[in-house]
Amino acid sequence: MTRTNTTMPPSREDAIEMDRQDPFAHKRDEFFLEDGIIYLCGNSLGPMPKSVVGKIEHTMKEDWARGLVTSWNKAGWFMMTDILGDRLATLLGAGPGELVVSDATGINIYKTLHAAISMQPGRTTIVSEATSFPTDLYMIEGVTSLLAHMDIKLEGRDADNIEELFDQNTAVVLLNQVDYRTGEVRDITGLTKKAHAVGALVISDVCHSAGAIPVNLHKENVDFAVGCTYKYLNSGPGAPGFAYVAPRHHGKFKQPLTGWHGHADPFKFEQTYRPGVGARALLSGTQPAISAVGVSAGLDVFEGIDMHALFAKGKDLSSLMADLIEHWCEPHGIRFYSPRDVNHRNGQVSLTHENGYAIVQALIARNVIGDYRQPDVIRFGVTPLYLRYVDIWDAANHLREVLETEEWKDERFNIKQLVT
Repeated sequence: MTRTNTTMPPSREDAIEMDRQDPFAHKRDEFFLEDGIIYLCGNSLGPMPKSVVGKIEHTMKEDWARGLVTSWNKAGWFMMTDILGDRLATLLGAGPGELVVSDATGINIYKTLHAAISMQPGRTTIVSEATSFPTDLYMIEGVTSLLAHMDIKLEGRDADNIEELFDQNTAVVLLNQVDYRTGEVRDITGLTKKAHAVGALVISDVCHSAGAIPVNLHKENVDFAVGCTYKYLNSGPGAPGFAYVAPRHHGKFKQPLTGWHGHADPFKFEQTYRPGVGARALLSGTQPAISAVGVSAGLDVFEGIDMHALFAKGKDLSSLMADLIEHWCEPHGIRFYSPRDVNHRNGQVSLTHENGYAIVQALIARNVIGDYRQPDVIRFGVTPLYLRYVDIWDAANHLREVLETEEWKDERFNIKQLVT
């Protein structure tokens, strides 16, 4: 690790003073966060907003128990895909009718890949990243298994830089705006411009950017986008994902999972499919109403939030953690895996250590919750909505103590669990 800060890091008292001046400090009160727990895993599963309990209770006791089937109309269940989509679109720099909240991220990747390919007759290549989150790669494989004429080219396997793979055969480019391992932010706008220059379409995976950094789908000029709501958007485990389609493509694509919810007029019960308007053409079957309530509560927390100001706090927190780790942990084999320039990462701080899994388990035993990714990556999700500067200071200090005492060598910390 190359040290970039040779001055003494801030003290714990300094961190407490930073919290006193934090304009987002009140946001922490909107989440269930038990005293003594430092939660650094919001990049995997966001904490629960307090409001979700009352919302779900109302849905269960009133809308379902009393309203029964009438709640598809009275409680707006049937159109939650669009209502929530329009709310989320505001946060992501898109417009009404351009985004729907539905299905899992993988299913939305599958649908948007097919949709993009349907608009690109004669083109034969899907381009993506070898380091992409596995779901993206698996879905690409699934699509090409059914389309024998399609080929796959990957950055890191077929070329060092992804733009080297763009050519007249490229149908669609699937990009992760943020690398899930390192937190590195890609230049989506620049890469989209280069892809469009050869006639390719772009799908942006914003799973690790939505709710973490400013996203503007219109300005980035992507053709489609997909993402999840259970990470930085705090909507609950397995909450629905979302899909976006640029307005210039409305009515021009086909996708294979043509369920009745995406039909132009589902209650006519026609025997043949007619796609709905705008992003509704990306819908498939009926969506889970109770899970949608979690998305609603997660979005409530972002009402009135300036994402640029929130990201500025996130960069401050991330820089503090990086500086403390550099000063305290370098002699113990820790290496920085994220880009060291905070402007090039989404706030996440990723490290490497050959005993990374055991170190993470030792930290969890101390109520400092991060996670681990193969082969040796320690990930800390630095999420500014609810994390305090003192949390970051304490977490780095716990890491120092775990390394200095070598408590990670304890046998219980080296037993691999299913979810890492």
